[in-house]
Amino acid sequence: MDRQSRESPAVEGSRLERAIVLQLLREDHDQRWSWPELGAEIDGGGPALEEALRRLGDEGVVCLAGHEAWASRAARRLDELGLIAI
Repeated sequence: MDRQSRESPAVEGSRLERAIVLQLLREDHDQRWSWPELGAEIDGGGPALEEALRRLGDEGVVCLAGHEAWASRAARRLDELGLIAI
């Protein structure tokens, strides 16, 4: 049985980015997340996680320092306005 994903890498990357943003916006965790914590929560890690975090950082969606990440002020404000939802 073929278990490989039939979705394009762009679709998979977008799904991972959404999962990251939703984790960073959680209210039951400190605002800053370590990359290993994020990987553990979204069942992913390694190069794909690092690449997604860098893309989100380049676009201003998340802030990065070392191996920590947190939602940008703009992302938090959009969430407060109810524009980010599952």
